[in-house]
Amino acid sequence: MPSEATEAGMVRTYLDWLAALPWAEPEPRAIDITAARQVLDEDHYGLTKIKQRIIEFLAVRKLAPQGKAPILCFAGPPGVGKTSLGQSIARAMGRPFAHVSLGGVHDEAEIRGHRRTYIGAMPGNIIQAIRKARARDCVMMLDEIDKMGAGVQGDPSAAMLEVLDPEQNGAFRDNYLGVPFDLSRVVFITTANMLENIPGPLRDRMEIIELASYTENEKFEIARRYLVRRELEANGLLETQAGVADEALRHIIRDYTREAGVRSLQREIGRVLRHVAVRIADGSATQMQIATADLAAILGQPRFENDVAMRTALPGVATGLAWTPVGGDILFIEATSYPGKGGLILTGQLGDVMRESVQAALSLVKHRAAELGIDPKKLSEVDIHVHVPAGATPKDGPSAGVAMFTALVSLLTNRSVNSDTAMTGEISLRGLVLPVGGIKEKIIAAASAGITRVMLPARNRRDYEDIPAEVREKLQFVWLERVDEAIATALEPEAAPAASAG
Repeated sequence: MPSEATEAGMVRTYLDWLAALPWAEPEPRAIDITAARQVLDEDHYGLTKIKQRIIEFLAVRKLAPQGKAPILCFAGPPGVGKTSLGQSIARAMGRPFAHVSLGGVHDEAEIRGHRRTYIGAMPGNIIQAIRKARARDCVMMLDEIDKMGAGVQGDPSAAMLEVLDPEQNGAFRDNYLGVPFDLSRVVFITTANMLENIPGPLRDRMEIIELASYTENEKFEIARRYLVRRELEANGLLETQAGVADEALRHIIRDYTREAGVRSLQREIGRVLRHVAVRIADGSATQMQIATADLAAILGQPRFENDVAMRTALPGVATGLAWTPVGGDILFIEATSYPGKGGLILTGQLGDVMRESVQAALSLVKHRAAELGIDPKKLSEVDIHVHVPAGATPKDGPSAGVAMFTALVSLLTNRSVNSDTAMTGEISLRGLVLPVGGIKEKIIAAASAGITRVMLPARNRRDYEDIPAEVREKLQFVWLERVDEAIATALEPEAAPAASAG
C-alpha cells in the first residue's frame, strides 16, 4: 500500500495502538499489607473505615491474585480527599495510577471509542488511559462519575455499564480496536459528589464508600500535618522561615472557613503564608510565625460567627439541620402571623417537598390545636407566613418537618424555642417523626455552630455510631418518636403569671 494513501496512515495508526497496549498477562505483584497501612496513614488522617476497607481489598487481592476486582465508589462532598485516596491505593499496591476525568462527558464514543471508518477516530478514554499507564492491572480513577450527561451522541453512563461490571469487562470491546480487551485486572475506583445523579444500574455495580465531612479537630490535624507543609513548598518557604501557630490554625478553621472538606482551609493558609513570603522576599523579616492576633490584618475580619442564640430568641423561630452537597448546615425556620383568613405564604426558594412539609406541619397544628393550647378560631383569623432565610439558596427535602412544626407551635403559643437546640426529622400527619439521611454531616454542622442539644428521629439511632466521638461528647441527644416530644423538649416553659404585690 503506498505510504501516501489515506488508508495507509489509518492502518499504521491502528497497528501502533494494537502494538502499544499491554496484552500480556501482568506479572504478579507482591502486596505488603503492613507497608500499605503505612502509606495510607502517611497520606491521610482519620478515615478509619475507608482505610480498613482498602486493607481488606488488598488482603483479598494478595490471597486471590486472579480474582475479580470490586468497583469502589468514593462518595462525598468536595475537598475530603477522594481523588488523593486513589493515588494512595495505587502507591500501596505498587501499581501505576491512571486518572480519567468524566466531568462533562456526553458522548458514548469517549468511553467506547470511535469506529475506524471515521476520520480522526481514536480509542475511548479507558483504552487511552491503559496505554498511558502501560499496565493492564493499573489503578484507574474515574473521577466525577456523577457529572456525565447524555447527549445526541448517546449516553456514556450506559457505555460505563460494561466497563464497571466484573462479569463483563473481561472482554471489553472498544469500537476502535474492534477486538476484545481484558479489563478484569484493572482496579477501578470512581468518585462522586451526588449519588442521586448516577443511574440505578450503574450505581448497582459499585460498592459505595461514603466520605463524610471532617470535624474541626480532623481539619486541624490535616492542616498541621499536611496543608501547612504543602503551602510552604508551594510558596518557596522553608519550615525555619515561616509557620502558623496551632491556635491560629483553629481560628482559621472556625472563623474563616465553613466547609465539609479542606480546600478553602488550604487557600486561607496559602494567603497567610504568601503574606510571610512578601516580608521575607523584601528583606523586612527573616523568620515569621503567624499568631492569632495577626489573622485579622492578613485575612480581614472573621467571616463566620455563631448567631444561633441571637436568631432564635423570638417565638416562631426554630433551628433545623440541613444536608447539602458540600456538607451539613443549620437552617433557620421563621414563622410570623398577621390578621387574615387562614392563608399560608411560603418564601425562601423552597422546593416542592419542603412546601408539602410545611403544609403537613400546619395541618397537624390545626388538628391538635386544642391539646396544644391554641384557639382554633385564631387559626382562621390569621394568615401565616413561613420563611427560610438565605433566600437565594434553593432548599428541598422533608427533613425540616419537625422544625417547621416546632416553629408554628412556638409562634401560635408565644413560647420561644430553646436557642441551644436544633432538630431534624420528617413528620407524618399522625404525628410520627420519621427517619432522615445525612445525620453525621448535620450533627457535625450543629456542633460547629455552637448547638449543645440535637433532636433526632428515634429510628436514626442506627447512625449514632457513625458520628465522631469528639462531636458526640459535645452534644446532648434527644430521640423523638412523636412530635409531642419535640414540643416538650424544644419550647421554653410558659411564663408563670406574675404574683400580685402584697
